[in-house]
Amino acid sequence: MTVRDMRGQAALAGHYAVLAVLAAACLFPIYVMLLTSFKVQTQIFSMPPVWFFLPTLSNYDAVVNEARFGRYLANSLAVGLAATLLTLLVGAMTAYALSRFRFMGRGVLSIGTLLLRTVPPAVLTVPVFVIWSDWGLVNELAGVILVYVALNLPFAIWVLYAFIEQVPAELEEAAAIDGCGPFRVFFTIVLPLIRPGLAAAAIFTFRIAWNELILALVLTNRFTRTLPVAASLYITDVGVEWGKMMAIGVLIALPPLVLTFVAAKQILTGLTAGAVKG
Repeated sequence: MTVRDMRGQAALAGHYAVLAVLAAACLFPIYVMLLTSFKVQTQIFSMPPVWFFLPTLSNYDAVVNEARFGRYLANSLAVGLAATLLTLLVGAMTAYALSRFRFMGRGVLSIGTLLLRTVPPAVLTVPVFVIWSDWGLVNELAGVILVYVALNLPFAIWVLYAFIEQVPAELEEAAAIDGCGPFRVFFTIVLPLIRPGLAAAAIFTFRIAWNELILALVLTNRFTRTLPVAASLYITDVGVEWGKMMAIGVLIALPPLVLTFVAAKQILTGLTAGAVKG
């Protein structure tokens, strides 16, 4: 083995070592959250921290058997799924229009859409609350869904725009010659070919709609709360119930994690499927 090969292997080993350290730093808070969710209150506040103990499901039992947990879970699922589906539908149609049609103001609309994504959600809280109050959408799931659709549309449009640009226009022209209308071309030709983009946009949209707290905290009440808002209820005037908060945090993290793995598989298969021969 030459000196050059040894240097190359050392550099590669150092590269993987840095990645391992970064991965451990990212996963450590998740590990602590999971560990804390299985502790009793005395173990949580013990110093030095307890790393080896007999785990308990008391925190999960208290969270799941809470009177309104089922309602909060249903609210989160309804908001997350509805916001994701609406964002993908509107975003795909808008991206298709920006990609295929030429009209006045197209460039300004494209740049304006991208700039909207730079606005922090917290800045929108008061204006949205005022407008939604006038429209009667406060404390309604529909109001939360519409906010999340508007919040995620810019990202979805730009992601899907890049995928639509890669779809050969000749396929749409051939379908139009065969008698397919514009909507049929869009739903039967374009959408199946941009499944990887739809999967990526779905992951991003669902995670935002599922995990967002500030807007949901302002726009919901005790009947329309989502799970992140329910988690904040464990911060009381007598202290923080860390065990229960970590338990509901683990439950909140599971659906996006599962969706990410499922959609990631779709992305990998979509990258190698549906190739068009020249």
